[in-house]
Amino acid sequence: MTRRRKSKRKWRRIDLHIHTPVSADYRETGVSYLDILKAADRRGLDVIAFTDHNSVAGYRQMMDEIEGLTMLEGLGRMEPEEKKRLEEYRRLSQKILILPGFEFTATLGFHILGLFPPNMAVREIEFILRELGVPVEKLDAGSGEVGATSDVLTAYRVIDEAGGIVIAAHVNSTHGVAMRRMGFGGQTRIAYTQDPHLHALEVTDLDSQGRHTTARFFDGSRPEYPRRMHCIQGSDAHRLTRDPKDDKALGVGERVTEVLLTEMNFASLRDVFLGNDFARTRPYRGVNAPDDFVQAARAEGPSIVQGFHEGYTQRGGRLYAIMADICAFANTNGGTIYVGVSADPKQPPAGVRDVSRVLKRLQEEVERRITPPLDVSMDVQETQGSKVIRIVVSRGDDVPYAIDDSKIYVRSEAETEMAVRDEIVSLIARTVKGEQTAPEEERVGHIEPPRTGVEVVETEDRGGVLYHALRDLRNGNVVKNVTRKSARRLWHYAITQVEENPVDASKVEWHGDIGVLKRREHGGNSRYDLVQRDGSKLRGYYGVTEDGIHGAWARLVGLDSDE
Repeated sequence: MTRRRKSKRKWRRIDLHIHTPVSADYRETGVSYLDILKAADRRGLDVIAFTDHNSVAGYRQMMDEIEGLTMLEGLGRMEPEEKKRLEEYRRLSQKILILPGFEFTATLGFHILGLFPPNMAVREIEFILRELGVPVEKLDAGSGEVGATSDVLTAYRVIDEAGGIVIAAHVNSTHGVAMRRMGFGGQTRIAYTQDPHLHALEVTDLDSQGRHTTARFFDGSRPEYPRRMHCIQGSDAHRLTRDPKDDKALGVGERVTEVLLTEMNFASLRDVFLGNDFARTRPYRGVNAPDDFVQAARAEGPSIVQGFHEGYTQRGGRLYAIMADICAFANTNGGTIYVGVSADPKQPPAGVRDVSRVLKRLQEEVERRITPPLDVSMDVQETQGSKVIRIVVSRGDDVPYAIDDSKIYVRSEAETEMAVRDEIVSLIARTVKGEQTAPEEERVGHIEPPRTGVEVVETEDRGGVLYHALRDLRNGNVVKNVTRKSARRLWHYAITQVEENPVDASKVEWHGDIGVLKRREHGGNSRYDLVQRDGSKLRGYYGVTEDGIHGAWARLVGLDSDE
């Protein structure tokens, strides 16, 4: 079923990580809860959350103060200053959605934000903290040190099942579950950042550009992290304004996210984080021009989760190519397709004429040609004065999806290809299992192979024709009976190299037992042919992209390692 969103939406500024004086490490004295709301108002915030360490006492004390002032008003016993204070609370509560929450310290010291609707009783939230192992005597302490608590995955589940929003706090820095640029993590990091009960990642580099930002790491293109994650930023404010002596000690609203909401309420905010529309959040940049999301996507270029089509007519197979991409994304990791614009960010967008007619045609084609029924979202985006259509495809739950009942496509890096037999078998196995797990780590010595590209693992001569078995390094699947004639692009390249240019150890740039055979540019990105010694055997890995390079391989080719 195809769904087109028609609701009125508005960009709202949010800061979902704000501490109050209840937190033991708060850095200012004499700050009131009303002072925090006034600071949020000055910053133009629409939604904030009180997230004290392992406590909801700050939010409770603010509500108790408001209740006390309201009681005095009802009794006719208010002093002028009290009346003014209550009026300010009411004014700001009308402008700002204030959410109760906490910053929970899980085992091993990882921090998790749990946010809840304003009508949820404080005692219910405190019950959640107790369920997570926070001692009764620590509920009002606001301390990050609360002894033995629950593990990360349990915390995600408990908060989510209670109807909360689950955000891993400052994931790329201290106490962050991403464990970026550490020499350990592996399967633990995958579990902590891909769990279905986790709704978003809070990062400190959302406003940064480049290939090595945290948001790019979790954009769904990495083989071990197929679930694309919503990334936001928050101030983690422990004071009203930035500390002039410590540039990293931010104040309220000094690192803000904008989110596109249908309504100004908790349910609408939670829907954004549970959805697959990643254009509904962006870093807030003050008075600067709003983000051109399409142009930013073009700068990143085509990938396993992103595609571009300048043309959309049936003539020349352009419409079919769009359908093939939709089918491939559903069968792989999901993704976003832009129609009416090329992948080259230097080229002006062609745009889409008669947007309503084209949208209707695309919707009809998806419903008529792709089976089983597939949930696809389409909308219109503007870029450089032109209108383009954006198609958001979720990773399918009922794979394999096919065009015209028989043509099954998959996404291989930045290209859409017809699936071969072994890939179809793997898709069916994924449906039977009900989930797709990360590929098992195959080790050669102590160094795992790269995680993208292809390896020719076996070759057999049948009547003068060479048949190869190839391992897709992204998912570990082995596809057999591939010839040079039947191979797709990357496979064809790898087979050609194996048949015509077998690895010559003397031509490898070695670093211990791993080495570089060749580096080449492909579509503006670097691809590597790498080699690894396995006893007396040399294993070749062809067409490895930067997304698949880690650990010792990253050091070998001169890239910073993310592990």
